[in-house]
Amino acid sequence: MKPWNSVILSLALLAMSLSAGADTYPRQSGIDVDNYRFELTLSDDSDEIVGRTTVTIRYSAFDVDGLALDLIGKASPEVHEGMEVTGVRWLGSDREASYRFEGDKLVIALPRRSSPGEVARVQIDYRGNPATGLIIAETKHGDRSFFSDNWPIKARHWLPTIDHPYDKARSEMLVTAPEHYQVVSNGLLVEETDLADGRRLTHWRQSVPIPVWLNALGVARFAVQHLGEVDNIPIQTWVFAQDRDAGFHDFAVPTPHALEFFSDRIGPYSYEKLANIQSNSVGGGMESATAIFYGADSVTGDRTERWRNVIVHEIAHQWWGNSVTEADWDDVWLSEGFATYFTTLFIEHAYGRDEMVATLEASRDFIFEFAAENPDYTIVHANLSDMSQVLTRNIYQKGGWTLHMLRELVGDEAFWEGIRDYYARHRNGSATTADFRRAMEEASGSDLESFFEQWLHRGGAIELEARWSWESGDGILSVTVDQVQPNALPYRTPLELETTYADGTSERLVLELSELSQEFDLEIAREPIALTLDPGLKVLGRWILERR
Repeated sequence: MKPWNSVILSLALLAMSLSAGADTYPRQSGIDVDNYRFELTLSDDSDEIVGRTTVTIRYSAFDVDGLALDLIGKASPEVHEGMEVTGVRWLGSDREASYRFEGDKLVIALPRRSSPGEVARVQIDYRGNPATGLIIAETKHGDRSFFSDNWPIKARHWLPTIDHPYDKARSEMLVTAPEHYQVVSNGLLVEETDLADGRRLTHWRQSVPIPVWLNALGVARFAVQHLGEVDNIPIQTWVFAQDRDAGFHDFAVPTPHALEFFSDRIGPYSYEKLANIQSNSVGGGMESATAIFYGADSVTGDRTERWRNVIVHEIAHQWWGNSVTEADWDDVWLSEGFATYFTTLFIEHAYGRDEMVATLEASRDFIFEFAAENPDYTIVHANLSDMSQVLTRNIYQKGGWTLHMLRELVGDEAFWEGIRDYYARHRNGSATTADFRRAMEEASGSDLESFFEQWLHRGGAIELEARWSWESGDGILSVTVDQVQPNALPYRTPLELETTYADGTSERLVLELSELSQEFDLEIAREPIALTLDPGLKVLGRWILERR
């Protein structure tokens, strides 16, 4: 489960490179997965799944020495959970493949020396009881169901894959299950065939490459609504049959509006459908490509603000995280920070600036609460190896705030130009923080090195103690600003100062912060009665401002 994790939702929980490194997953040079074909047989008699996965790979180098797939095997014959491989075959060669388990990797020997551009297909037969990744359990209505829960690296418990975002691939899901179930997955429905033995074969195909964690499977007794299309993209709702009326009501809004907004502002939607699915495997939302999962309690019939925002957040992910995917886990903010801020942008567009401001203020409060307990926590990870640390709420909130500050710094026109260019360059591929910085620098004509460094590679945020005085004879407003954040490193940023006068008028001046302690002497015509820092909510900070 990967919930939205925002305060307003109150859900339970390489010349320009800025990265300190890459995460520790062992990349396989010379191999690119082109397609996964997952064939699964599910039963009501037991929780054992029977699987056959065909992996199509393309070589980009000579003499690749093997293919390693993530798969959790059985620790011993006596262990109940884990996958048992029953056969591996290279298709086209009509020969069994040599394979072995090394830890949680299935290592398969190649049938011959590889050549760049060559395509090969390997078929893995296996069976077992997944410990996680595929949740087999009763719904809240007491019905048996099967729902995927792959985030972040749990697909390996039931699917043999390269379980890391760096290698995106197309996929197919062919499921044979008792005929009283309906099956939903990524992409478009290719086939539904009732078999003679009381089972049904359902085949879905995802023709756009996605990272492994976004592959989805839902098997339950559903009510299904087809809501029409937006720009030729079909919209669907899948909810438990008992929740039909409430679920159809809830998911009808704001799905079309959000799809239109993001397509217009960012770029074309990449996929073949958009389905909102009530599930039994997440508590908040999971942005599985084309097949978004929401917790069982998401259906209320009341169209609550909380779940409205979850829907928008998960739809935003179809662009950020799904189409443009972080190249490694260190840059997960490119998914979660982006989806968070683009939800805020939709709120501004659909419901007004006041609601957007309230969202940002609530996020700011959380960021400082988090920083008090985790003063050194950075948004961009450094060589992440412990996947339990891949996400915190701070990634969502401070990542989103960083985008907000960037928009305010470079201006709306440059911000949106950079966003559209970044999306176009990396659509259906992968990107790094350095790639994003490059796009924004080109759009704005600005050097953003210090901005990215201080907000993404440093913990906390700006904390100020400021004092002011007015010298009537000179017409000088003197402002002393001390940066007092715990890390004792100065932030460099423009900060607006609003002066309010006795007649109710006001004006805005700009303080260029760059040092831990600064004195500003500003010429103004009249004595102010009040001063306000950052009246436009453009900088992530908190402060005390007093008159001397």
